[in-house]
Parts: sequence; C-alpha cells; structure tokens
Amino acid sequence: MRRIFAAGEALIDIIFSGGEPRTAKAGGAMLNTSVSLGRAGLPVSFISEYGADDPGNLIDRFLKENGVDTSYVYRFDNGNTALALAFLDENNDARYTFYKNYPLHRLDIELPGLSREDIFLFGSIYALTVEVRASMMQLLRSARENNALVIYDPNFRSSHIHELEKLKPLILDNISYATVVRGSHEDFRNIFGMEGADEVWDSLRSLCKSVIYTNSTRGVSVRTSSFSGEFPVKKIKPVSTIGAGDNFNAGLIAAFYTGNINMYDIPELGFRDWEKIIATAVDFATEVCLSYDNYIGREFASRYRSASGLHI
Repeated sequence: MRRIFAAGEALIDIIFSGGEPRTAKAGGAMLNTSVSLGRAGLPVSFISEYGADDPGNLIDRFLKENGVDTSYVYRFDNGNTALALAFLDENNDARYTFYKNYPLHRLDIELPGLSREDIFLFGSIYALTVEVRASMMQLLRSARENNALVIYDPNFRSSHIHELEKLKPLILDNISYATVVRGSHEDFRNIFGMEGADEVWDSLRSLCKSVIYTNSTRGVSVRTSSFSGEFPVKKIKPVSTIGAGDNFNAGLIAAFYTGNINMYDIPELGFRDWEKIIATAVDFATEVCLSYDNYIGREFASRYRSASGLHI
C-alpha cells in the first residue's frame, strides 16, 4: 500500500488576536498537514518528537484521534513539548514567539525506509536543525535510493534571515533531494532575494523536477521542465492564514495520492493534470483560512472522502 510520511516539528500553538488569546491547539507545519491528510482518510505517518508531558499527551491523543500514525514519534522525558505563541495582525497574518526545551538526543527512534510508491514531505526550520539533520538525511537518502516522491517546503520565515548565510547551503541541499519544491513568494524572497516564479525556476531547475510558487491572492505558478502554468486562488476574507501553506501541501499530496502520481510522472503532467492538482490544494488551503483551525474541518474532510472514494 502507498504510504505518506511527513517529518517536522510538533508543538502547542496558542493563538492571539486583538491582544487576547483565542485558542490553543496542536500545531507545527508538518503536523497540520498530517492531521488534514488523516481526516481526509489518507494513510499518513508523522515523524517528529514531543515530550512525555501533558502538552505532549494532548498532541499525541489529537493525532491518533485524527487518523495519524505516531509510530515514528519520539516521546522524550528529559525536556518539554515546544510552545508557539502566534499573534495575528490586522490582516490575520501571524507573528511567532517560540519556547523550546528539547533533550540532548533528538529523534532517537528507528526511522522508516521509503519505497517508490511513497510520498515524503519535509521542510521548515526543523529540516535545517543540526540536532535532527542526520535523521533527516537518512530519510532523504532512503527516498532518493528508492525513488519516492519528495516534497520540500522551505517555509523560511523572516525571523531566521540573520542565520541565512549558515542555513542556505542546507536549504539548497534539501532542494536537491526534492521532486517538488513548494514555496511561497516570501520564502523565495527571504532565501534567494527572488521575485516571480520564472526567476525561481531558472535558478532551481537543475536541482529539482518542479517548483510550485504560491503568491497569496495573486495565485499559484507551476514550473517543470515541460510545463509552465498559472492558476487562480479563491477570493475570501480569511479568519487566519496560519495553516494555509500547510494545507495547500495537504491538498497537493492528496491529489498526488488519489491520482496515483509518482516521482517519474511529475515532468510529464500537463495543464489538465496540474489544474486538478492545484484546485485540490487551493480547496484545502481555503478551507483552513476560514477558521482558527490549522487543519481542514471534519465536514470538509467528509465531503472530500466521499468525492474521492476514500474510507477511514
């Protein structure tokens, strides 16, 4: 059976709006993606770490309740589950403050081997963290050796620009393992100082098979060796954009999974293929922007499962 793996940070998100705390929930970019995929009825495993403490128990229970396999989560007892305070501005975009107390040894677990049929998602600052880099490279080498479909989301926030000189070689290394690089215009501007999908693709085409460039309300650009296309997004008034990119990734993976698209198919896809794929990704992202949740709602997930013939 085809499998989906997502590797990244797990934490508790406490969201503030108008100077007041609004909600607290399990968060982290790849966790958000995993929960949406689990709700959509897809076989997803989350590769991460969190404490054997009360916040960690909340995360663990939430993942399992939403169909996410936690066999590859490291539960540690000599540290604390990470916390993130997200402050929404007048446009409901988030500014973050993090509190972390990890143990000396990280991701101290046996990692899965990846096969040709599998999909592997990784990214954010977690994929650049020295303490978990060896584990990440083990997964990426397994993916390359067995031709798994790899999606990399750099998700590089401006708060890390002061570290860019040190981190950029790691970002480029990650890109070299990716089948698809899915990044926002802010990511590519922060990392490379580039504006526009064509400039990004010209720079990265020797490293990866495709770039998906998301530019907020301006739409989505797709570039591969054989295709160049632009796709619209929906006009909405967002409640929160915190999980938008994470759930775009979830929709992207859902479309690849249900369409039985693997690594070798990516350069061969045409307009109709990408139109369907991006529409699914936009639907997932739009759903999340309409609430304070970081993942698709259960009603949306139920409709998606019915339309796709998926069953939990």
